Amino acid sequence: MAVVSRGPRRVVGGVARYAALALATVLFLIPFYLLVRNAFMTTAEIVSPEWNWAPARWSLTNLQELFADPAVPMARSVLNSVIVSVLQTAGVLVVSAMAGYGLARIPFRWSRLVFGFVTATLLIPASVTFVPSFVLVSTLGWVSSLQGLIVPGLFQALATFLFRQFYLNFPKEIEEAAFLDGLGYWGTFWRVVVPNSLGFGAAIGTITFIGAWNAFLWPLVIAQDSSAWTVQIALSTFLTAQTINLPELFAAALVAILPMLLMFLFLQRWIVEGVERTGIAGD
Repeated sequence: MAVVSRGPRRVVGGVARYAALALATVLFLIPFYLLVRNAFMTTAEIVSPEWNWAPARWSLTNLQELFADPAVPMARSVLNSVIVSVLQTAGVLVVSAMAGYGLARIPFRWSRLVFGFVTATLLIPASVTFVPSFVLVSTLGWVSSLQGLIVPGLFQALATFLFRQFYLNFPKEIEEAAFLDGLGYWGTFWRVVVPNSLGFGAAIGTITFIGAWNAFLWPLVIAQDSSAWTVQIALSTFLTAQTINLPELFAAALVAILPMLLMFLFLQRWIVEGVERTGIAGD
C-alpha cells in the first residue's frame, strides 16, 4: 500500500514543480517580451491606452533611427563597450590567474600577509576609491580615453581570490611532473596549469565580461567626451534628455542587452562550473 500511495504524491509533486518553473519562466520573460515589443513599436502604440500584444507593423525603423541619431553615437558606444569589455576581461584573467597561482603555489615568506591585504580590499566600497582613482587617471591624462576605462579595472581582488582557491585544489602531481621535465614555475603555469584550467578561466572571464559591459559609474566619470562613451552611457542619455524618445530608448536597451543575453545562453554552463569549482575551502 505504501508503494502505491507514493505514486500519486510523486505525480502531484512533479506537476507542482513544473508549474512553478513555468510560472517563474513566464515572469522572467515578461520584461524581455516588453522590451522587444516596444523596440519595434511607434510612440503612439507604446503610449496607447489600448493594449497591443505586438507592433502593427514590424520594421527596423527604430533601429535605423537609433544608429542615425547625431546626438547619441550608438555605433561608436557599442564598439567602445566591446573593446573595453574584451581587453579588460583578458587583462583580468592574465593578472588574476598569475597572482592567484603565485599566492597558491609559490612559497614566500609574506604570502599569507599579501593574500590578507588582497582579501581586505574586498571590504572597501567601490565608491571610496572613485576619487583617488579619478585623480590618478586624470594625472596620467587618460580622461575620455579607452585606457582610462580599461586599466583601473585590470586588477580585481575577487578574481584573484577565486583563482587562488582553485589552484589550491589543482592536482600537484601534474605540476610535479612538469618540474621533473625541467619546467620552472613560469613554464609550468603557462604550459601545464593554464591549459588544464580553461573551464574555470572561461567562467571567471564570462562574469568579468558581463560586469565590464554593464559598468556605468566609472565610465560615467571618465568618459566625459561622447567619443569615449560606452553603450550604458549612451543608453542613459535617453533617460536624462528633456524629451524622451521611447522607441529609440527601447531599441537602445535591446541593443545593449543582446550581447549579454547571447553570451549567457551560450556560456551559462561555464558560469555554473566556475561556481562549483571555486574551491572555497582553503588551506
